[in-house]
Amino acid sequence: MDFPAESQTAALTRRYGAGGEPAAPLLRSAVVDSLLAHRSVRAFLPDALPAGALETLVAAASSAPTSSNQQAWSVVAVQDPARKARLAALSNDQGFVARAPLFLCWVADLSRLERLGQAHGRRLEGLDYLEQFMVALVDAALAAQNAVVAAESLGLGTVYVGALRQQPEAVARELGLPPNAFAPFGLSVGHPDPAAPGGIKPRLPQALVLHHERYAARNEAAEVAGYDARLSDYFAASSGTPQDWTAKMLARVGSAAALSGRDRMAEALRALGFGLK
Repeated sequence: MDFPAESQTAALTRRYGAGGEPAAPLLRSAVVDSLLAHRSVRAFLPDALPAGALETLVAAASSAPTSSNQQAWSVVAVQDPARKARLAALSNDQGFVARAPLFLCWVADLSRLERLGQAHGRRLEGLDYLEQFMVALVDAALAAQNAVVAAESLGLGTVYVGALRQQPEAVARELGLPPNAFAPFGLSVGHPDPAAPGGIKPRLPQALVLHHERYAARNEAAEVAGYDARLSDYFAASSGTPQDWTAKMLARVGSAAALSGRDRMAEALRALGFGLK
């Protein structure tokens, strides 16, 4: 079923910015509607989540695809105010981590498979390889995104917190993670504060991310310039300070220092027990 014309136009203009909408009409479902309306929420009401909310999110996460059914992920649900405050401090002092009623720390977890091997008297050599770390990382990301979609379908707000990666060893100690387990990101969950609504940030146009049959970077400079203008307009309207994607990306990955401590990730992962051969 297609969107009604007005709803489709409004949803796609919010998602891509005026002028960046896909050429072809989209198909409609409640899930697609919810996905198009996704926004990061950093202002939460103090209200507790309803009973069963955590278990619902984890059930949705467990329903995500997983490589070879390894299910190489775990999640640590943090609700204790003191622990949330410490994790907020470890996450570049992002205060909303402490204020949200629930902070989910997603874990790329090979430790469970390692314990399985130990229980059966087997050394699982494959766990020492980068491939297995990638499996665990992808599994954790897929599980977390299922939880985000479920949360938003229930009227809850979420925001990912990648800053956990700035001090991965300290985060692992705070969460009591065993060797071969790593928390790549957190997820704040709560009731959005209606007094501080967030905007829907325009994304790159499909012309830049959608390739047919083979990768082809056609008209990239013009498409990026158009996106820069749309994103700058969004920030000018939402914060009063225009900023474009190109300048932000060049600054974000322009130097090792710009990675804010994450340039030592390989070292940190080895310290946490990962082989990465």
